Amino acid sequence: MAATMKDLANRTGLGLATISSYFNGGNVREKNRKKIEEAIEELHYEVNEVARGLKTNATKTVGVVIPELNNVFCAEIISEMEDILRSHGYATIICDCRTDKNLEKEAVEFLTRKRVDGIINMPVDVTGAHLKAFLKTGRPIVLIDRRIQGISCDCVLVDNHAAAGKAVSLLLENGHKNIGIIGGPRDIFTAQERMEGYIKAHEEAGIPVRESLIYHGDYTIQGGVRGLEELVSRNPDMTAVFVTNYEMTMGAVIGINELGIRIPEQLSLIGFDNLPFARACSPKLTIVSQPTQQIAREAARRILLRLGNDEAPDVFTEKFQTEIFMGKSIKKLESR
Repeated sequence: MAATMKDLANRTGLGLATISSYFNGGNVREKNRKKIEEAIEELHYEVNEVARGLKTNATKTVGVVIPELNNVFCAEIISEMEDILRSHGYATIICDCRTDKNLEKEAVEFLTRKRVDGIINMPVDVTGAHLKAFLKTGRPIVLIDRRIQGISCDCVLVDNHAAAGKAVSLLLENGHKNIGIIGGPRDIFTAQERMEGYIKAHEEAGIPVRESLIYHGDYTIQGGVRGLEELVSRNPDMTAVFVTNYEMTMGAVIGINELGIRIPEQLSLIGFDNLPFARACSPKLTIVSQPTQQIAREAARRILLRLGNDEAPDVFTEKFQTEIFMGKSIKKLESR
């Protein structure tokens, strides 16, 4: 006969309320937690998640919907979030929507049918149409990386405007005036902010922005290759390029190598994310680094706060700053 919660209570000497709190991710003293876990192992106790879900109207699952599972930024955040949620008794269901609005909508509908307790989303659909039905259930949503107008929920963001501004300003300070940018899709929140930072840095330096130096990519490796090749073709006087995500940074480096361009002698470069890749390049790349661990922890903290408190505070936006890790991919130009 399968062990019950009463059996755990008898074995540990703890009350049923403490046992229940343990299984529901509540606060339990460390010594009591150890007693419960030892009793679970001894009695081979297994939680009947289906029965518990029917009784509590909670499934102890969180849905995560992201644009690309093979995107380094997404993968690092998911890994950290999953560890935190698991430690609080929550399983995650991860859906990769391939940067497709229709697949994203299908993913949220699937998670709704699975009765997940909440959703963490790095949205593709900037209208938020895919989330509105789930929002009506009263279950929490946390957005990562991208804000959506009209969706009332917590957001965990990076100050992309400042990130791009600092990167471009660094190039300007090193004497570069013809600076290309490989940006992201026009309708993506992060891409818009990074493009605005690029433009603002030029305005503050009193340097006009040339349309020929702007390329709108698609956040893929091949998009970085195409962007680099097109910028070089259109702008023979370009001395530097800023690439606005990791995959396109890798693509830009591939394009530079295939064209036989030397970094930084012929072209200076600042990329985005993935320090190991930047260090593996020769010369080592200068990159903008996002605090993925902090983003993941804050997203997990916000969803857990909402799940554990029916009277949680008003919606909240956390915005983190980036860092620039210096490599050797920037050449200092002599002032003319």
